[in-house]
Amino acid sequence: MTGIRLTAPAPGWAIDADVVVVGSGVAGLTAALRCAASGLATVVVTKARLDDGSTRWAQGGIAAALGEGDTPEQHLDDTLVAGAGLCDEEAVRTLVTEGPGAVRRLIATGARFDTDPGSGEIELTREGGHHRRRIAHAGGDATGAEISRALVDAVRDQGLRTIENALVLDLLTDAEGRTAGITLHVMGEGQHDGVGAVHAPTVVLATGGMGQVFSATTNPAVSTGDGVALALRAGAEVSDLEFVQFHPTVLFLGRDSEGQQPLVSEAVRGEGAHLVDADGIRFMAGQHELAELAPRDIVAKGIMRRMQEQGAEHMYLDARHFGAQMWEHRFPTILAACRAHGIDPVTEPIPVAPAAHYASGGVRTDLHGRTTVPGLYACGEVACTGVHGANRLASNSLLEGLVFAERIAADVASRADARAGAPREAAGDTVPLLAPEERHEIQRIMTHGAGVIRTAASLDDAADALEALSLNAAHDADGPKAAEPGVESWEATNLLLVSRVLVAAARERAETRGCHWREDHPDRDDADWRRHITVRLTPDRRLVPRRTASEALPPVTPIAPREPQP
Repeated sequence: MTGIRLTAPAPGWAIDADVVVVGSGVAGLTAALRCAASGLATVVVTKARLDDGSTRWAQGGIAAALGEGDTPEQHLDDTLVAGAGLCDEEAVRTLVTEGPGAVRRLIATGARFDTDPGSGEIELTREGGHHRRRIAHAGGDATGAEISRALVDAVRDQGLRTIENALVLDLLTDAEGRTAGITLHVMGEGQHDGVGAVHAPTVVLATGGMGQVFSATTNPAVSTGDGVALALRAGAEVSDLEFVQFHPTVLFLGRDSEGQQPLVSEAVRGEGAHLVDADGIRFMAGQHELAELAPRDIVAKGIMRRMQEQGAEHMYLDARHFGAQMWEHRFPTILAACRAHGIDPVTEPIPVAPAAHYASGGVRTDLHGRTTVPGLYACGEVACTGVHGANRLASNSLLEGLVFAERIAADVASRADARAGAPREAAGDTVPLLAPEERHEIQRIMTHGAGVIRTAASLDDAADALEALSLNAAHDADGPKAAEPGVESWEATNLLLVSRVLVAAARERAETRGCHWREDHPDRDDADWRRHITVRLTPDRRLVPRRTASEALPPVTPIAPREPQP
């Protein structure tokens, strides 16, 4: 254990549970429902409203071998190719084998996918990296919203205890270093307000991603890396954080546009849209056998190279040949978003450019979602199960959240007699808080230094600038300039920590692989780098990157508890 925690008031209230799930996307709500079904007293904590996580923004769909002629083995092959040599094959096999059943259980929970009017069978589409139609979708391009609706309805129908508008702060542990709950801050008035605690021997992190470390992202504003930061402070190990997927086709709103950007789903290309430059030339044809449907890292690099060659700020996605009826039926959400910004895809190409989209790495887990901290689990985007490797295959994220949430619930139920001791009194080091306005500076640093294209020089500059922010916060901590504890300062402080880890891993990896693009090391180097980079935070707040011996992630070994301070 590190003994490190955020600067925050002591908890003013507390509740008890068997399990606390932090997050309300597909992973969090699935884990919560399955734990509750096993008779465990389960509490769901979520940063905004129950339906406000990243899941609701997922457009394309959920991938599973459901179609005639498709098999889990074919799904496995496509996933391994996309992962560029760093997938954990056992984790992928678990995903693709258990995936079809998990999707059927999701349907039984109430999710309604689009079906063929004649046969009643689930309609399937293709996306990048898939050689078969295996993407189930809902509402045309509103799959995440439908999955979220179904799970939220189930949670409410079953009366699970929920705490909304609550930012998780830190992990509580007992004297043996086992999980004993969380501290959290509830925003606004309600049954609980201010800083409190949920005491529980099991904590499931399902907090989503960290896209807000960059200026432009498809992630919602709540995606500030809170779960990864909490896990690091608790002493857990993270892995593969350098592999941030930049979605190739995000609606381009101008070079200075910041915050959450509208996504143009890969499914648009799956249905036949073409990437073209300003002259209407298809530049992905000939670069990969799948052209526009190559894995995302390859398409993003193809777009960036063409932009560099032509000095352009964006490329175009041309789907005018779909016609109005197809746009309105199959992609109503994307059509509305484009038209809201003055672009009509029915009559003109869509300006697109890559933007931060998904963290392929995260808190390292085993196949049961267990982290290196006893009693702490992780699933969904916050976790690194080994499924995604160096680049996530399109629409595997919802499936991963679903499958591994079920596995976590089964493991927790099998250990239902586990009990944590009383949480230790807060001791050790508190992290100096960043002022809320530094959030924009972090995003600027990361976008310029650790974005789509990276070099040793850009990463060194980013590391130096992030270190300066950290030193300034420490210098101001005991003076009148100290940042006040609060949601915005806690978020900025979490963003700084996950940014430092991302940059440390990216500096270490001197090659180009998957969605990590080093311009100064443009080739993939399997001899030296077909392995993972894990990072831990030490009690003195140093980051320690470590290279694994091979592409296989080592077993998850519980960390030793930190010796109590005299």
